[in-house]
Amino acid sequence: MKKLLLILCLVLFLLPNVIKSQPLYYPPTSTTATWETIAPSSLGWCQTRIDNLYTFLEQQNTKGFIVLKDGKIVLEQYFGTFTNQSLWYWASAGKTITAFLVGKAQEENFLTLNDNTSTYLGQGWTSCTPTQENNIKIRNQLTMTSGLNDGVIDNHCTLSSCLEYLAIPGTRWAYHNAPYTLLEGVIQNATGQPINTYTQLKLKNPTGMTGSWVTVDFNNVYFSNVRSMARFGLLIQGNGVWNGTQLINSTYFNEMVNTSQNLNKSYGYLWWLNGKQSYMLPTTQIVFPGSYAPNAPSDMISGLGKDGQIVSLSQSRGLVFIRMGEAPSSGSSEITTIFCDQIWQKINELDCTLEINGQELNKIVIGPNPATNIISISNIESEKYSVEIFDMIGNSILKVSNQNTIDISSLASGIYLVNVQQGNQSQTQKLIKR
Repeated sequence: MKKLLLILCLVLFLLPNVIKSQPLYYPPTSTTATWETIAPSSLGWCQTRIDNLYTFLEQQNTKGFIVLKDGKIVLEQYFGTFTNQSLWYWASAGKTITAFLVGKAQEENFLTLNDNTSTYLGQGWTSCTPTQENNIKIRNQLTMTSGLNDGVIDNHCTLSSCLEYLAIPGTRWAYHNAPYTLLEGVIQNATGQPINTYTQLKLKNPTGMTGSWVTVDFNNVYFSNVRSMARFGLLIQGNGVWNGTQLINSTYFNEMVNTSQNLNKSYGYLWWLNGKQSYMLPTTQIVFPGSYAPNAPSDMISGLGKDGQIVSLSQSRGLVFIRMGEAPSSGSSEITTIFCDQIWQKINELDCTLEINGQELNKIVIGPNPATNIISISNIESEKYSVEIFDMIGNSILKVSNQNTIDISSLASGIYLVNVQQGNQSQTQKLIKR
């Protein structure tokens, strides 16, 4: 009988996920056309918890927020006088657009990542010796491994006097804005087109994005509305494909969203990667163990900018979220990894609470999911509980007591049910083992 109930539970549990796992929807490129929506309730999200999320975002000085599910708008909220047409800066989240444009320029044979930067900026763009300068490649600018000194008074400064030699390119990871900013000149000189023109042709026209690059002090900053940022996130969720058209070479795309060097495993080509074994942060050479956003899906990638500008997406969850606004209370550093993780935690909590025997029980959270070797179970409210893992036909595979970190490395790849028993209350969730 127990096996029969588990099989029924599996069928009922998987069915909504099958229904929700739809091909990506792409909104019309006309900004005046209607963008399709999906009801939060269809995802099991409670309005009270959505309201709690909005309260949190407002407290964190957010101006605009949007969540896409498989391309359709599931949440969209603006605060104060901000609207879906209001413009705001991407800050360093805009680095992700630059990464796209560099890949496009390489695809069109204007440059290669292994070209010397001096080929496009000319000799003397740094204060290094000619030999030192010629060792800096476009790839180093994309991966934050130029070897230039990020500890100068203003590491946004792009003057040659600010660009000092510190290490052999490729041997040191450091979040240094100036070498990144100079990629604008590389793109312009390689393609023979102003950066806004190239962005218009290769990105904005095909996707319906709006916005433009604006020079602010030394920086080249992209400004747009929230929905345009969401369009870009949707393009990345679709592996660089927009409505059936491949906008960026798939080989380059895969390089861009995976570890780009061995120093900071959580950094691709100007994209931040979750689920890696370690990560580094700006202004420090410390290598931190684990993922920078433990509450987010392990496959999550993000563009992170100053004051909490975020484009973040997970293909396994089919979600993209955008946050624009002023600095959150969790910090106003160059990138806000903590804030990104907090928003994912709030999204995880949108699922309605379960009511069993008249009592509310917070829904357990299993992560990472999909998983490879280890899973952790959170939101367990009882001191004494048991965790049992079943296969798809109801066979018990693994059982532990009072243990929220479980080794699943011995399990074969596939889909399992994880049942958590707390007294007379029980919850079951799907687990994908890679």
